[in-house]
Amino acid sequence: MEFGYFTLSDNHYPNNPRSANQFVLDIREQALLADKIGMHSAWIGEHHFDSLGVNSRPDLLLANIASQTKNIRLAPAVTVLPLHHPVHVAEMWATLDLLSGGRVDFATGRGYDRKEYAPFGADFFASAEIFEEGIEVLLKAWNSPGKWSHKGKFYDIPEMSITPKPVQKPIPFYVASFSKTSLEMAAKRGLNIIYAPFAAGMVFGGLDQAVNSYREACVKAGQKPGRAMCSYFIYIADDAKQEDYGREKQMDYFNHCVLQAFPQKKEDAPPTMQYFLKIVDILKNLKKEDLSDKSILLGSPAKIIETLKKVEASGVAEVILYFNVGNKPHAMVKEQMHRFMEEIAPHFQGKHIQRMTAAA
Repeated sequence: MEFGYFTLSDNHYPNNPRSANQFVLDIREQALLADKIGMHSAWIGEHHFDSLGVNSRPDLLLANIASQTKNIRLAPAVTVLPLHHPVHVAEMWATLDLLSGGRVDFATGRGYDRKEYAPFGADFFASAEIFEEGIEVLLKAWNSPGKWSHKGKFYDIPEMSITPKPVQKPIPFYVASFSKTSLEMAAKRGLNIIYAPFAAGMVFGGLDQAVNSYREACVKAGQKPGRAMCSYFIYIADDAKQEDYGREKQMDYFNHCVLQAFPQKKEDAPPTMQYFLKIVDILKNLKKEDLSDKSILLGSPAKIIETLKKVEASGVAEVILYFNVGNKPHAMVKEQMHRFMEEIAPHFQGKHIQRMTAAA
């Protein structure tokens, strides 16, 4: 199982002295460290207007990271496809795939914040339909051997071909899934899937059930199941006091970032996103003592290893780790990343073993 670095660039906290500009630079430094210590990938979120996160251009940030690294794979977490024209997205990530020597993992989703849609003139209530058609355009743009065209409800694209072409054939393509709707979109096309464990637990009953549901849907659609990944919040704690700190920081994230970004009322979300209201209800009633390994890796290295062994057994091929959640100090985040790769990662087979050995 591989391990990656993950962030949504959450910075929406009261009395927060850290500027958005500083946090973006911190994220770049953390991603460069991830490459140096042998992590497999860097997944950097797209958020706008400090609704949840402050990094609006993962493509540009990852392009800068690409120029300073050799091994780490580069991924948006995720590209909010309905906010962009899909041809522009196809060109953007094909260019980064070329410049990075074929290191792009592309991931996309619909997002969940209506406030991010409005300034772009994007229709939040038609997001599922726009998203699915956008996926079709991306697949044509990247995988068609020659010129191609597309005529749909939202996009009418005359015969054309993008330049440059991706180096990878094909670019690994992931769909972020909080719901059965997204799962079915991925399965129908044989695309890879990425889950958030707390959502997988709520919608499917657990991470293993979510992976099985995806694989069954692929088979039903006549497609070979792709690669399954998941994200995890993480804080390595050596005693009860440190564990309480990790819980406090996680609750700060839920209360100050997530709850102000997720839809709050039925009329705030399209029918395909009504499940977010259930997530909001759970989070509003959540106490720090309720946090479990369904959402966060918290505690000693031994405890985290035990949870990750279960994740591995569920069929997940890679876990991306959200170290900097909750406005933790930059130095602490880097220390946690080092500890994970030194004390936890060696208990799992993956490319990190060879990279860490070569760096020693």
